[in-house]
Amino acid sequence: MISEMSIIIPAQSVGAEEIVGVAKGISDYGAMVIMGSAFVLISVITQFSIFRWFRNIIDNIIKNTSCTMNDLLEETKHQNEQLTDIADGLRPRSLLEVKDITKTCFDLSVEKVCQIIKRVKEENNIHDVESTKAKIRLLLTNLHEDRNSRFDNHIYRGKPLTFYTSPEWIDWVADVVTKEVYNDTINEKRSRTNVISVYDKIKLDIYHKMS
Repeated sequence: MISEMSIIIPAQSVGAEEIVGVAKGISDYGAMVIMGSAFVLISVITQFSIFRWFRNIIDNIIKNTSCTMNDLLEETKHQNEQLTDIADGLRPRSLLEVKDITKTCFDLSVEKVCQIIKRVKEENNIHDVESTKAKIRLLLTNLHEDRNSRFDNHIYRGKPLTFYTSPEWIDWVADVVTKEVYNDTINEKRSRTNVISVYDKIKLDIYHKMS
């Protein structure tokens, strides 16, 4: 009986110690698990925050870069348009283009010269011949110089169109205008025909010089 008690009591003592050890282990490891879990959670939150912060930085960089690129593209497009205009202005004209340009200008001159004839005759001061001739020459010189200023904007064979013009044209036209002004009969159709003829002569002269 005594021997059985001596055996049972130690067995109960060992079981109690194990239980205490297990409970202590659970308590210690539980705290570590909680702290570990907290660390993991904090790490995840921190990494997520850093990721969002980094992503916002990248998004802003991309947005700013996109705006800058758009501005550069617009500026480049504007500069290209200006360069195109400059290139068009400097590009040599073909003979066909030159003929179209000069024909338009000379046709306009025909109309203006016809108006000059009519205006000078209507002023009734043609009795002063020298004064009238000087006035006619002044008007025709202004017309010639105005047309040349337009020719300066066009290049043919490396030279502006004014290179191919001549002040002698003023004398040719002045001679026709003077004859029409002092003609006893007023005939606008005849005057226009004579003016057209002298400008046809001028056209041939400039075309020969270009050739």
